[in-house]
Amino acid sequence: MTTIGILGGGQLARMMALAGAPLGLRFSVMDTSAEACAGQFAPLVVGDYRDRATLEEFASGIDIATFDFENVPAGSAEWLSRRVPLFPDPRALGTSQDRLAEKTLLGELGIPVPGYVAVDTPAGLEAAIARLGTPCILKTRRLGYDGKGQFRIRAAADAAAAWEALGAQAAAGGLILEAFVPFERELSVVAVRGRDGEFRTWPLTENWHVDGVLSASLAPARVSPGLEARAVGHARALAEALEYVGVFALELFCLDGGLLANELAPRVHNSGHWTIEGAETSQFGNHLRAVLGLPLGATRALGRACMLNWIGEMPDPVAVLAEPGGHWHDYGKTPRAGRKVGHATLRADDDEALAAALERVGAALGREAQVAPVVARLRE
Repeated sequence: MTTIGILGGGQLARMMALAGAPLGLRFSVMDTSAEACAGQFAPLVVGDYRDRATLEEFASGIDIATFDFENVPAGSAEWLSRRVPLFPDPRALGTSQDRLAEKTLLGELGIPVPGYVAVDTPAGLEAAIARLGTPCILKTRRLGYDGKGQFRIRAAADAAAAWEALGAQAAAGGLILEAFVPFERELSVVAVRGRDGEFRTWPLTENWHVDGVLSASLAPARVSPGLEARAVGHARALAEALEYVGVFALELFCLDGGLLANELAPRVHNSGHWTIEGAETSQFGNHLRAVLGLPLGATRALGRACMLNWIGEMPDPVAVLAEPGGHWHDYGKTPRAGRKVGHATLRADDDEALAAALERVGAALGREAQVAPVVARLRE
């Protein structure tokens, strides 16, 4: 029986382990916290990702490795890859960990990105603001996710406050200033590439964020075939350039009929959770197939699906479970402000049925604001 090691023990690793059970797989998880929620379903090795003794212990009990968290040190992933096969390649992890390296690669591949300038000093920040204009967003080049490590600059006078908030990161990992994009939609391509180079994508997903954290995802997104083809083409170019193996997501802004790449997530992705119930093969099942060298599963959607994220605390599940297409996922985490603690997916055969289900759930849970933009899109 094959044992897959996962660096990172959050909900993504947890759902990966659940998806692997029908394949007869075993899992071992390494995380810095003894409370990592994937440890409820797989043996957990606790320690710093940079600690070689802990990595040795972890490596000794697995046959193949992957990760669920893009902030795992790339050097640790590289070290592990010399002992067991590890997918995706650590190069993809390293690229995604540095926003400047990521945007440079996207540009080399001809994938449009918002304007950006690397920033290292207060004077450099002022010059970058003058170049890009306002509003714009100052970000850490490393370790930022779910809206963390960012400062929105609304006017040039905000430069000092932005540097005060993030300037300490300039020496540690660098900063990058990005032009603000007045996007019409936020979209994502969730894709998978096998060890043999086979490439597939799920239908394009539309996403809504609140305070930088994903709130809802709708799939398939209602976009033109031409726009979807361009998005898939961008994802394919990235996958082939990185010789990627496994599932990843490419986040995109839609503006004036065009696409701008926001970022690459080299792992199974929050905006792909709908695939568990809403697609022929889930992102978690296909990630495991890819890293093991097995044939990839079909990625077609089964009707219409909407994923709702639960942040901070779990609501009552009854309203979701009362729906014929309602599915509930509790991550087994301690409630905490801003923390992703679970999600629900509603699935239906057509737009109106899904919109009506979302309205019922939103009203029952007091989440009308969360479901409203999705309902509006479904009824356009």
